[in-house]
Parts: sequence; C-alpha cells; structure tokens
Amino acid sequence: MPLSDWLQVLRPAVEETLHQVVAEAFPPGQGQEVPPWSELRNMLTYHLGWEGPGSGPEAQGKRIRPLLVLLSTAAAGGRWQSALPGAAGVELLHNFSLLHDDIQDQSPTRRGRPTVWTRWGVAQAINAGDAMFTLVPLALARLAPDHAPAIVVAANRIVFQGCARLTIGQYLDIAYEQSRQLPLEAYWPMIEGKTAALLAACTGLGALLGGADAAAQEKFTAFGRALGLAFQALDDILGIWGDEALTGKSTSSDLISGKKTLPVLYGLKNDGPFAHRWLAGSITAAEAPELAAMLAAEGARSYTQERADRLTAEALDWLDQAAAPGAAAGALRELTEYLLHRQQ
Repeated sequence: MPLSDWLQVLRPAVEETLHQVVAEAFPPGQGQEVPPWSELRNMLTYHLGWEGPGSGPEAQGKRIRPLLVLLSTAAAGGRWQSALPGAAGVELLHNFSLLHDDIQDQSPTRRGRPTVWTRWGVAQAINAGDAMFTLVPLALARLAPDHAPAIVVAANRIVFQGCARLTIGQYLDIAYEQSRQLPLEAYWPMIEGKTAALLAACTGLGALLGGADAAAQEKFTAFGRALGLAFQALDDILGIWGDEALTGKSTSSDLISGKKTLPVLYGLKNDGPFAHRWLAGSITAAEAPELAAMLAAEGARSYTQERADRLTAEALDWLDQAAAPGAAAGALRELTEYLLHRQQ
C-alpha cells in the first residue's frame, strides 16, 4: 500500500484522537454555556489549525511525528490503531515546543498565520504552551486499554526523555545566538536535541508499541535519529536558499537572527569573505542575499547537502535493518524519501 493510501487513513485517525484529548481537558461547554476556559481552548485549537482565520489542513501541518509513530508500530508488526494515543502525545509535545519556540524566536507567523503570541500576547501564549504540555500525559494514559502497564511506563519514559533532550537542544540554539563564532562540531549536539531527539522518540515509541524486541527498538530509534539529523540539515539549506513561496518563511531570517545553522558554521570555519562580514556585526535584510551567495560560493551549500545525503542513506540503512519488508516499511521509506527531498 503506497504512502498516499496510508495517509488517507492515518491522518483522520490522528486528528480525531487529538480532538478527544483536547476535549477531555477543555470541554467546549453545553448548549449556550460558555466555559471560563473557552479562550484558552481557542488558543490551542487555533494553534493546532482547527479553528480561526486560515484554519484547515495547511494550518494543521503535515503531522509527520504521529505518522512516524503509527507507521513504525505497523512496521514492527503491531496494530497502528493501538498506538494512536502515543501518536497524539508526540504531536501535542511538538506543538507545545512550537508555541514556546515562536515566542523565543519572536516569529510573527507560522504556517502562513499569525502566531498565538502575536494574537493573544506573550503571557497567554506561554500559558497556552504549558496547557498543551499537560495534554501529553493525558494522551499517553489512553494507551492503557491496549498495552500492559510496563509498556505504558516505557512509552512515557521514551516521550519525556525525548522532551528533555528537546529542551537541551533549544537551550543550545538560543545560547549559540549570543556568540558570533562557534566551531563546526557545536552544531551536532544542538540538533541532536532540537530535532533528532523527538523523531527518534517517535520511531522508538512506535517500535515499542508494535511489540518489537529491544534490539529492533534500538534500530528503529537509530533510524529516527538519523532521519532527524538529515531533516534539520536540509531545513538549514531551505532556510537560506529555499523558495519563500513554498517554505512560508523568509530566507533572510536565519542570517539576520544569527542562527548557527550548518552552512553558517561551515562558512565561519572557512574564514573567508562570509566569515569576515559575519564577525563584523549584525546582518541586515538587505545584505542577506549577498551573504547567502557568499556561503554558496564558499561551498557551504554543497557541504550541507552532502551531509544531509549521507545521513539520509544512514537513516534508510537503519530502517532496512529494523523493519521486515512490508507495506508499512515501504510507506516509512517513502515518507523518509519525501521528507529528505522536500522543497518546503
């Protein structure tokens, strides 16, 4: 079964489960009654892309992380339906991190819409992020009817260890902005936490819930880790040289904000014209295209693409080792190829 057929089944199931978890914590009210938490609930449903101006599939995002959980469960030999609470949990965790990330980066838009903090203010957006975080254990608790208590405990450990590593990566990302120069090697611990940790948690969680043994779980986790590293390297390319009409993000923002992406750190290591201008002070929006051209001329784009390609091959190799050939494994491979050759 091709990935497109899986998506027609899995995505609606994920959305339904997410709706159930949100409704359990923040009931919409009965009849004409408007509960006192209705505006907080509105922030969550707006951010999840369900309500408000511009809501719909584009605002909801691709739901990549829950798809990785469910396909990994199926590829490990389990019933994907039994993993839906875990899939919902990682998606809620991801969205909690996005709510806070938008504040920390002062991002005015996400997926083409105003971010929560620009609509409701920083204080309430922080609270909305906290509320989203509290939904994660409520989602994971729904695993209990289909899984033994030890599996539910292990699932919680995987998700929240991934969350801890995610916050470490975010800490490093913010801390690195305060330094104009860093060694190239500093990049990998940052994205190991910021991006790879949660994707590794998704595939490891799916394998656990699919009944895989410890050795197979480790291989599924290694697949997710390599996928996450490659995904972020590609994202760094798109952040500087991507098509803004496709990405929905300014290609100047990473350079202006001082993000220590892989191309930037490669350029700094080369100590050429890019590094000299970078170290001289902040980059303006008008200068960004010229700086991007400098980086490309110095080999930063080709170097980053080569690393992304190498990690892509590593991810697919781990997947081949982890999962027996079958429809779900084929869909996972197709999803990986899509994610690592995307233009947005």
